[in-house]
Amino acid sequence: MIARLIRWSAENVVLVLFGAVFATLIGVYAAARIPLDAIPDLSDTQVIVYTEFPGQAPQVVEDQVTFPITTAMLSVPRSRVVRGFSLFGVSFVYVIFADGTDVYWARSRVLEYLSGATQRLPAGVTPALGPDATGVGWVYQYAVKADDRNLAELRSLQDWHIRFAAAAADGVAEVASVGGFVKQYSVVIDPLRLKAFGLTLRQVSDAIRASNRDVGGRTVELAETEFMVRGRGYLAGPADIERIVLMADGGVPVMVRDIARVEVVPDERRGVAELNGEGEAVSGIVLQRFGANALDVIAAAKASLERIKSSLPEGVEIVPVYDRSPLIKAAIETLAKTLTEEIVVVAAVCFLFLLHARSALVAVVTLPLGLLIAVALMGALGIGSNIMSLGGIAIAIGAMLDASIVMVENAHKRLEHADPAASRSETIIRAAQEVGPSLFFSLLAIVVSFLPIFALEDQEGRLFKPLAFTKTFAMSAAAVLSVTLVPALMVLSIRGRIPSERRNPISRILIWLYRPVIRLVRRARVPTILVALGLMAASVIPVQRIGTEFMPTLNEGTLLYMPTTLPGLSVTKAAELLQTQNKIIRAFPEVDTVWGKAGRAQTATDPAPLEMFETVVNLKPRDQ
Repeated sequence: MIARLIRWSAENVVLVLFGAVFATLIGVYAAARIPLDAIPDLSDTQVIVYTEFPGQAPQVVEDQVTFPITTAMLSVPRSRVVRGFSLFGVSFVYVIFADGTDVYWARSRVLEYLSGATQRLPAGVTPALGPDATGVGWVYQYAVKADDRNLAELRSLQDWHIRFAAAAADGVAEVASVGGFVKQYSVVIDPLRLKAFGLTLRQVSDAIRASNRDVGGRTVELAETEFMVRGRGYLAGPADIERIVLMADGGVPVMVRDIARVEVVPDERRGVAELNGEGEAVSGIVLQRFGANALDVIAAAKASLERIKSSLPEGVEIVPVYDRSPLIKAAIETLAKTLTEEIVVVAAVCFLFLLHARSALVAVVTLPLGLLIAVALMGALGIGSNIMSLGGIAIAIGAMLDASIVMVENAHKRLEHADPAASRSETIIRAAQEVGPSLFFSLLAIVVSFLPIFALEDQEGRLFKPLAFTKTFAMSAAAVLSVTLVPALMVLSIRGRIPSERRNPISRILIWLYRPVIRLVRRARVPTILVALGLMAASVIPVQRIGTEFMPTLNEGTLLYMPTTLPGLSVTKAAELLQTQNKIIRAFPEVDTVWGKAGRAQTATDPAPLEMFETVVNLKPRDQ
């Protein structure tokens, strides 16, 4: 069957070339849209249930919120592990699913079971799903700075203006705020005055809650014009709260200002941020949506932030403190450079050994086409471009050309010894049929050798499967091209005078070198086998001492420093320690910027307590 396919391809060159052009266009289209990242996403498919229970101790949160939700999530289909964490005023429940579970199917199932668990929670407590992001979704972080603005103003600017602009970017799941002060109104009640008027705290809170609303009315037509009637009651500031009537005493209204004072104070903080040891800062964290292209998400977020710069108050600037795009670009550029070098070297070697430019072109053309076919298959299966997937292609490049080179060289041999009156095309076809089937199945044997990698699971599978997939795609494409495109190109390209192998000086030197070696090992068969076994046994010692590493080392130019302190640390002391630490790190000449976070940001993906510090140290470029 393979021999008939080779003959059909050689006799239908136009159709084969049309198919090759079509495959090239599909590969180029897929390459332009394939997700790019530095490393594969190793995180599990998980859904986070985030619940706020303000002011409650962790034990109360555990008993009344975390436990009911956790027990309800145990019955979710395909759920593998359910973990609950209770912190002061907040609950996190992580539902981890089996490998291969679609994240949006998982979110819908969790939401379905969550509706039943909500009935068992305290009144006013409403759980919510976390963003559809992964554990490596923090792709971009920034700080908001201004010399003439306080932290409360900067946090308001971040929460009500900057955050929404970044969240509107395509592929952004959430923009989390951290640092600064969230403004709130505080009613400080005098207990003696409260008792004197015979009021209770509940009456005061109910009166304030009932007063903060608008009342709808109807329309009134006057002078051929329609007017909408409504009662305006939303509170606009401390003065409005002070004028809320609590009761009437002898016809005299008792207002909030008679029994309390109203202040603008910061909300309770469970996280602080600091920049360059200069003091607290307000920051934002951009989370990438699951399956999105990291480079596109970062570029879109930067563009959105750039567009709103002109609308920011004078003196306010947005400073990036972490950007993953340089790492992604560096990783992709390094691998692209390596692939280009390999292609150039392979092309040069083909020409040097064949001494026939058109014949060498047959082998070289199949290489980029095979790579494009592999990229198209990656896009079809949703495999992103990263150091592991591109590494699989880099490994396959050398073996991809074996079949093409052997077929071209065999055609050279047959043409060299063929009758001058014989048909050149027929001679080439028979030469391809002679070695084509064996080469096709030898390439498939290499593909089969990577099958055990597909049996890996969890993090190991997510790390190495992209490499196995891309190598399999590349080798499979090379096998198909070797029996379709290569025979067609051989008929078109192998023309003119074919140089003899004996006239190639490189081939003559190599033959002169390896023939004595072959004679020697054939005479000394037993010693040769013993030497090979000895070398294999001697390799055991270095293998035992070589060491292991789960992830490859990446020089990102950014360090993550995560010290911890004793539990119970106050937010004020955490801010002080964070600033002192950043000031020391910033003093090193190699450091460009230092951004630190103590505690958690306002996102379900960050359950860090106050005693946990996360410091991003950006180093200067090597040339500086």
